[in-house]
Amino acid sequence: MHGEYKVPGGKLVVVDLEERDGRIADFRLAGDFFLEPDDALGTIDAAVNGLPATASAVEIGEAIKAALPKDAVLLGFTPESVGVAIRRALQHASTFGDYAWTIIDDEPRLPIVHVALDEVLTEAVGAGRRGPTLRFWNLSGPAVYLGSFQSYRNEVDPENAERHGIPVLRRITGGGAMFSEPDNAITYSLYVPGDLVQGMSFQDSYAFLDAWVIEALKGLGIEAFYAPLNDISSTKGKIGGAAQKRLASGAVLHHATMSYDIDAAKMTEVLRIGKEKLSDKGTTSAKKRVDPLKSQTGMGKAEVQEALKATFRRLYGGTDGALTADELAEAEERIRTKFATEQWLHRVP
Repeated sequence: MHGEYKVPGGKLVVVDLEERDGRIADFRLAGDFFLEPDDALGTIDAAVNGLPATASAVEIGEAIKAALPKDAVLLGFTPESVGVAIRRALQHASTFGDYAWTIIDDEPRLPIVHVALDEVLTEAVGAGRRGPTLRFWNLSGPAVYLGSFQSYRNEVDPENAERHGIPVLRRITGGGAMFSEPDNAITYSLYVPGDLVQGMSFQDSYAFLDAWVIEALKGLGIEAFYAPLNDISSTKGKIGGAAQKRLASGAVLHHATMSYDIDAAKMTEVLRIGKEKLSDKGTTSAKKRVDPLKSQTGMGKAEVQEALKATFRRLYGGTDGALTADELAEAEERIRTKFATEQWLHRVP
């Protein structure tokens, strides 16, 4: 059995193994990583051989860490990344290319509908009613989207939001507040089975799920990179941020918003962006934190979005799809019972 895992921002981990009587046998680790001392490679092989074939990536990583000498240095990979490669070899984890992807580039809808659809479609993937899906949000109006755990009063200036006609919503993912208008942002959601990120840390999974976007942006001439934990950035400034939600079913929602032509003055009027939040960003001005795609590419928003889709298709395939009538109906019901309620919006006052 053969498995490979490219560590986000790191090196390629390659494993070969057999499974005998429910245990890992004849295990061999290889890759373009760096490892000291030399004999630590044999130590890793020995630590893995004999482990149960059902061991998780985390359990495999723990066994490797326990066996390595204290002075061992691993560069470009981690013990857990070896576990991910092993799970793939045993076909308990997967890659983007293992799935038949659906790509939805839908008609413009109200922001609250998009928020509800994220919950509905993630549940659908978890229940097997829908396969892995990439969906682009097309907006028919502006909104502020609070992270699931953010305080309403700490993040939003309600008077300015009302003055500008900007609804305030709360999404199911964590992370920080997002501000977007129909023509100033590109937002996409990935709805994926948990196997796609099985064994990865949250930090690694963010970079892994957005790696195709980094490649697409580089193809547009942007010197893009991923800044932990969840920022898509460039040498000219931050472009956007991502957030995740993992359901009990194992399904994962991962979405990201990238600024195309942000109205920074309006954003800072509507959002309360405090000094503490900016303290680790190397800047004293929120207006300087986000560098729009328009200024870096000179392309229209639709052109940029088409380029993103084209890169995804080139890397992983994908066919055009649409939302079903049942999914739209369920989203409307979630709006009525959850997302449009004061109880949800002010769950953290």
